Amino acid sequence: MLNKTAIKGQKELRQEVIESGLCTNCGACVNLCPYQAAYQDNLIIIDPCDRQQGRCYAFCPRTFTDLASLRSLIFPNEEFTPELGPLKGFYLTRAADPEIRGQAQHGGTVTVLLSLALKERLIETAIVTQEVDTFLPMGIAVNNSLEIQKAARSKFVASPNLAAFNQLAKSPIQKIGLVTTPCQTLALAKMRAKNYESKNYHIDKLNLVIGLFCGWALSWRELKEIIKQKVGDKKIIGLDIPPSKYQSMEVHTDQGISEVPLEEVLPAVRSSCRYCLDMTAEFSDISVGSARLPEGWDVARGWNQVIVRTKKGKELLNLAKSRRLLEFREMPPGNLEKLKKASANKKRAALKNLIQKSGHPQNLVYLDGQDPILKKFRG
Repeated sequence: MLNKTAIKGQKELRQEVIESGLCTNCGACVNLCPYQAAYQDNLIIIDPCDRQQGRCYAFCPRTFTDLASLRSLIFPNEEFTPELGPLKGFYLTRAADPEIRGQAQHGGTVTVLLSLALKERLIETAIVTQEVDTFLPMGIAVNNSLEIQKAARSKFVASPNLAAFNQLAKSPIQKIGLVTTPCQTLALAKMRAKNYESKNYHIDKLNLVIGLFCGWALSWRELKEIIKQKVGDKKIIGLDIPPSKYQSMEVHTDQGISEVPLEEVLPAVRSSCRYCLDMTAEFSDISVGSARLPEGWDVARGWNQVIVRTKKGKELLNLAKSRRLLEFREMPPGNLEKLKKASANKKRAALKNLIQKSGHPQNLVYLDGQDPILKKFRG
């Protein structure tokens, strides 16, 4: 979170975030004014803006952020795990409907929860990710379960979904739900802080955030080139990243599955992802990721790990359970600790990269070096 006197404008956003390789393409600065646009996996400055302070700077997840203040604001009564943030419950779930599971990336839990939220009028419209070109995603507004199912499957390229939220929030619609990555959940948290003087706080229309576990996103152009070299003109059905021990990316085509060694994929990771501490979308209502099971990946890929963070998230998950829309299975011993370890490793790596970028052990670039949780992982 920013002190109001520390909010700057587009010039500083360009210098501190875009030109320094920190931009996540989250879309938080798009559709607030005519000066920025999201285009083909890039943030484009259409025209320079001379405002001394702007929402584009205030809402960006890579301008200075006081995480401790945001935690207190959004989760005032919740206990925190240092690795994963607020945690009201940890579950293994999948869609009860095999058709939904078949269309989903893994267990179909996100599709079920978002569709249920629409049906119960918890939200009127949802922002999801849809491909507009080969591997190129954008945020779109949908209002029925069929459209949600069409948008299922991970895209692996950053989608500027918050640009769609900023546009939709100007409409008469009052209750909006989003599926977001960790950097997007942080941007929404900064919006909710209302730290920028404005008469129009569209963020009050935000009524549900389903966050996705995320290790990194890939450059759209580089990903296209990698896949073209590996599978040629085969029809692409989807992509997947198995657990780290497999060290590969799966390319699902109409002729089967091709594997790309992970060492050939990692150079395409966006530079900004090196500086992200959040693996599990800690500022969401519910966070969803792929499962880990003792039976192995062939079974685990059909299930989701789910973290419930808020009362609203818990009520939605319980409703899905009572309606028998989701199936639950017992969590294997040690799964929570394994997830904590993976998340902690991402935090340590990001902090190391931030210190290397700034050149000073006390300078965390966009984060408060005195944050007590960050101190834990800095050692």
